[in-house]
This record gives sequence, C-alpha cells and structure tokens, in this order.
Amino acid sequence: MDQGEATRAELELSPLLTPPRTLADAYAYCRRVAQKSSSNFYHAFRLLPAERHNALCALYAFCRFLDDIADQPEAKERHAQVGTRQEKLAILLQMWRDELRQCYEGNARHPIAQALADVVRRFPVQQAHLFGIIDGVEMDLYRTRYRTFAELYNYCYHVASLVGLVCIEIFGYRNPRAGDYAINLGVAFQLTNIMRDVWEDAQRNRIYLPAEDLDRFGYAEQELCKGVYNEAFVRLMAFEAERARDYYRRAVAALSPEDRRSLAAAEAMRLIYRRLLDKLGARRFQVFAKRVTLPTVDKVGLVLLAWARGRLSF
Repeated sequence: MDQGEATRAELELSPLLTPPRTLADAYAYCRRVAQKSSSNFYHAFRLLPAERHNALCALYAFCRFLDDIADQPEAKERHAQVGTRQEKLAILLQMWRDELRQCYEGNARHPIAQALADVVRRFPVQQAHLFGIIDGVEMDLYRTRYRTFAELYNYCYHVASLVGLVCIEIFGYRNPRAGDYAINLGVAFQLTNIMRDVWEDAQRNRIYLPAEDLDRFGYAEQELCKGVYNEAFVRLMAFEAERARDYYRRAVAALSPEDRRSLAAAEAMRLIYRRLLDKLGARRFQVFAKRVTLPTVDKVGLVLLAWARGRLSF
C-alpha cells in the first residue's frame, strides 16, 4: 500500500479511535509521512536540529492529513448525494478541530496530534493559526472557483501563509518582520503550486485562477477544463507568474539580516519553489502534457546554498 492509499484509509477512522502511542513513536510516524511524500519541504527540514526537524515534520503531517481530506475524490454518485460527501468530510475536519483542542489540553489521541501537543509545548505556536489552517482546507469542500484575486488571496493566506507563521515560531526569529516574510512567502508558494497543478485541479473541477484573470486574457474556463494550450493561456500564466514573483520579492525584502541563519530552511524552500516557477516559465507554462518537477539533486543543491548563505550572513 503506498503512502497515499495508507493516508486515505486512515482518514476513514476517527482520530479519537486511534490507539495512543509513545511520543517517540508519534514523531516517527510524522517523519514517515513527511519523508514518503517526497515533498520540497522535507529536503529543507534537513537543515534543522533534531528538535525543530521533528516539530516541522509534525506540522507537515498535520497539513498533509488535512489536504488529503479535502482531496478525497468525488464518488460517481447522483448529484443529490454530493451534499452527503461534503458533510462527511466536514465531520472529519471537525474531528481534527476537536483533536487540535486536545493538543492544548494534554489529551491528544492521534499520533500526529500527540506530536503536535509536544510542539505547542516547546514553541510559541498560536492556536488560532492552526485552527485557521483547518478553516482554509474546509474552503476546498465548498468552493471550486474564485472570482477575484482578493478572494484567492484569502484562501492562500489560510492554507499557506498561516503555515508559514507557524513555521517561523519553530525556526526561531528575532525581527518582527519575519511575520511579513512568512505571509508573503506563503502566498508565493501557493500561487506557484496553483500554476503547477492547474491541469490536475481542473480535472477535479477546481479552478483557482481568478475568473477576472481568465476574462482579462480571453481564456475560457471551458478551455482550461479541456486542456487547451494556446497563446491566451501562456499570457494568462505569465501574468500569474509575475504576481507570484512579486510576492517572492516582498518576502525577500522582509527578511532581516539577523534572521537569515535561523530562517535558512525557509530560504531553502523559497529557492526551491522559485526555481520551480522559473522552470514553469522556461517551458512556457506547458503544464498539460507533463507535471513540472525539480530533480532531487537540484533540491539538495538549493538546500545547501541556503545553508551556506545563512552561515555567511554573520
């Protein structure tokens, strides 16, 4: 059974029914989730001391489980039953809200929640930020279109920027502008993901690109759902890419010299995602034929570059 199948199977079980584990086992469980995902983030986690590495793996596992809930495929069922599916997934998210509360009350049962309970004891993670991430994921249960960028920004803030705000508490920082860094970087990451996955999302009847942008460049939603690659699509994606670059620039401008070392892992993620965006552009945003990815060797090289820059900043 692969990682995706294992996760989907476990999602059918209430976190409250999962047998308690030792803290070491809980963290090991989270590390496996992060490692098997082949995530860009996991490579950056390697820059961190064990305590912070484990904490980031717990956060990643938490976010991964939430994403898997929202990404549950729709069964081929009558339209009248779709509401039942949404209600079921909403109940799963509510279970995670309840389990998250237990993290702060010392009664967590699920291994991810057990690890998170230790994380929030060790680091000043705001409870509202973790709950806000769940709120963002819940948007995917009920919304498949965004009319304006302002609406999309709100989604990006919840599912990505809030993750960044939690991350910097684990990384450590001294300058309050690190918050602006995390928020802008989160939006940039999410926009990059949206561009990379635009075809996969369209096949699941999800279009994150704002309708106002599709109208602006004369590219129809129906064309996107059919995988039509033309100059209008290239212009649309070039516009979105420049928007993402602007948020990367804002993040860099908010990164203070005294925080470059502690936020080296975040910088590694920035370099990886920025390279991914560049690769999308180099391919003229041809995302319909093959998913654009970076080789592991490139990711490792960028991680080492971020580590070296962090050390040289002092």
